[in-house]
Amino acid sequence: VESTFVAGYRVTTPEAMDVVRMVLTGQVQREIVGLINAHGTYAVGLSGEDARTFTGAPREVMSDGQVVDVGLVGDVASVDPGFVESLLSDGRIPVVSSVAAGLQGEVYNVNADTAAAALAVALKAEKLIVLTDVEGLYANWPASDEVISTITATDLELMLPSLSSGMIPKMDACLRAVQGGVNRAHVLDGRVPHAVLVEVFTDEGSGTMVTP
Repeated sequence: VESTFVAGYRVTTPEAMDVVRMVLTGQVQREIVGLINAHGTYAVGLSGEDARTFTGAPREVMSDGQVVDVGLVGDVASVDPGFVESLLSDGRIPVVSSVAAGLQGEVYNVNADTAAAALAVALKAEKLIVLTDVEGLYANWPASDEVISTITATDLELMLPSLSSGMIPKMDACLRAVQGGVNRAHVLDGRVPHAVLVEVFTDEGSGTMVTP
């Protein structure tokens, strides 16, 4: 299935949604669960549809100042964290695919960063970590490769419309998380070995941190 992206979001037709659902829940998720469980029986895979963890609604996407139709791309209208909380209390690691059920039986493809932010807010998480393939949020890309180490939610909200399309969903997720009560949100370079450990266990950290 050919993929088309608009403002960082994958345009999702009903035919593409069948493939997205199958790949996210049946392939990618299973690989992640398998990698974690190679170290012990910790991980449990679930879809956002399961126990209606995510309820989805159509997402309005802007491109060049215009609302564009991106098909079955969804936003998280509500989160029921009960199933995830029960797994966490049992010492498990939930691996949640970003597929959401709509109120009329439709199924939405939700951006993974958007879904993670919504779940972090619902769980009252201390921190959200988003991995990407760049060093962090650049101050003035492409004129400069200077990475912003810390930015407030207010400043990020002002900066968001000017970002490159690929960074908009990630930084929007960080903004939503912090505005929703998560204390910190971080964007880290997932290409760097042990990037999460560097952020958590060193004073200098890495990437970009979003604060309230």
